[in-house]
Amino acid sequence: MNKKVAIQDLGLKDYKETWDYQELLFQQTVDLKIKNRREESILETPNHFLFVEHPHVYTLGKSGDVSNLLVNEEQLSERGAKFYKINRGGDITYHGPGQIVGYPILDLDNFFTDIHKYLRLLEEMVILTLQEYGLNAERSKGETGVWLDVGTPFARKICAMGVRASRWVTMHGFALNVNADLGYFDLMIPCGIKGKSVTSLNVELGQKEVPIGEVKQKLLKHFAELFHAQITKEKTGV
Repeated sequence: MNKKVAIQDLGLKDYKETWDYQELLFQQTVDLKIKNRREESILETPNHFLFVEHPHVYTLGKSGDVSNLLVNEEQLSERGAKFYKINRGGDITYHGPGQIVGYPILDLDNFFTDIHKYLRLLEEMVILTLQEYGLNAERSKGETGVWLDVGTPFARKICAMGVRASRWVTMHGFALNVNADLGYFDLMIPCGIKGKSVTSLNVELGQKEVPIGEVKQKLLKHFAELFHAQITKEKTGV
């Protein structure tokens, strides 16, 4: 089993462009698994982990409700934002500058074949990272992602998650608000959950800006520990 995970940091990249790149890497891995099965070969399947920031964009999961987007296309355009219906789980999510988006494209046959465990470990990676900043982040029962002050009137989400998997190959992932413009969340009902607010790491720390590169390194450290993965750097292919 291949425990190596190739990291690519795509910087600020258009959502559709990045989605197409994810699909390419995803399909290459799926095709290799099909070939291995058909030809009874044992070619090693790759694992990827993409970091990216997106220009302002709203994405709706396959089971989501478009009414959770509170503005029309013209109003989105006025705010410099785009909208896409996509093939991950979950409802509506916002991505924008100041947010770390992570897309692990893993062959879970290299790690464990359990989607529930996969999501819980991604949450744990974020929880452990936020603990390093003195925040007591938690899971909220029945609500995927990472939250603060769960079970209180002040509950707020700091990291959203939504994944897709086929033949145990994953795509899509998580979005952690680090220096996010929270005003863009007012244009939707985050993840379709009414009455819950959203926050960002810089807001919680009372800082103008938190170094994003520093947060990425902490995320990768915990990812490697939780998945028993060997991190390698890969030149960007998009």
